[in-house]
Amino acid sequence: MPRRQPSSVMTALGFPPAVDRLYERVRKQSGRELVSVAQALLRTPDELVAELAPLMDAEVVRLEDSRVFVEGPAAAVARLVTAQAEEAARARRRLDALSAAIPFLTAGSVKPEPGEVHGVESIDGEISTGGQPVELIAALIAQSKGDLRWLRPDQWRIPREDAMIEVIRELIASGRRSRAIYPVRALQDAPETLRARAEVGEQIRVLPELPTRMFIIGSTHAVLPEPLGFTDEPRTLVRQQGLVEALTLWFELMWERAAPVPSLDRGEARPDMRRFLLQQLASGAQDEQVARTLGISLRTVRRRIADVLTEVGADTRFQAGVEAARRGWL
Repeated sequence: MPRRQPSSVMTALGFPPAVDRLYERVRKQSGRELVSVAQALLRTPDELVAELAPLMDAEVVRLEDSRVFVEGPAAAVARLVTAQAEEAARARRRLDALSAAIPFLTAGSVKPEPGEVHGVESIDGEISTGGQPVELIAALIAQSKGDLRWLRPDQWRIPREDAMIEVIRELIASGRRSRAIYPVRALQDAPETLRARAEVGEQIRVLPELPTRMFIIGSTHAVLPEPLGFTDEPRTLVRQQGLVEALTLWFELMWERAAPVPSLDRGEARPDMRRFLLQQLASGAQDEQVARTLGISLRTVRRRIADVLTEVGADTRFQAGVEAARRGWL
């Protein structure tokens, strides 16, 4: 069922039309006693408070000393943009903490003393070097089941990418899925590689940056650099179910945060950068940091920010964030 287009600031913020209508009626009564507002709307105070609950939960409406105070649309949007930016920052910190915790999943520095625990078994997996990575990955894929999940911060630069694309093509033709997350700069550095992977059916999303390479096959195998990072080897092959499930959960959290690139469905790697620019500005990033994150020049960043301000009719970056939230870009 198609989503209804918002018709006002409040419906654009996700409130249903009935709440939007109530908001407009109560806003005119802002500052008055609750009893008086309820009488004006032909409701009891308890009924009015119950109907206002969604707006009160969002702190758009407040009750102070038995008086009703209602924020105007601009103030409400500005505060909600700030709250959303803070929530995004908290989510980023949680992911960073999870990333920092992963090396300790297989840490060997703390071991139980003899007799402290029983039934101790070795974790299923190994660390290896050498070999032919494409052939090894192809063999793992052929001998396993399930979809593929990739974190690819830089592998598009390796010369064996063409061979890897053929492996992906055959896997998708067999009915399995391949999903990959790239850093945003890959859209500038390697549009041909992303286009080629998309053309064989891989689903692609992007984040400002990625902490490590990673490859997960179904629910049975995960491959990581040892230690985490961007090297080919040594590499850790994990088959331990709990560890594979934890890494899969980590990937899915990042996949939810990552942005799709609809233009790749048409074989083009030319995305609209507005969302990323606005996300970076909302987080307080400076122009230099934005340039490094997106892999473009400082001059290009400033030009694109100016273009976005013009497009949304804003004089300041804060106003641009408010308008972006109203349009559903953040």
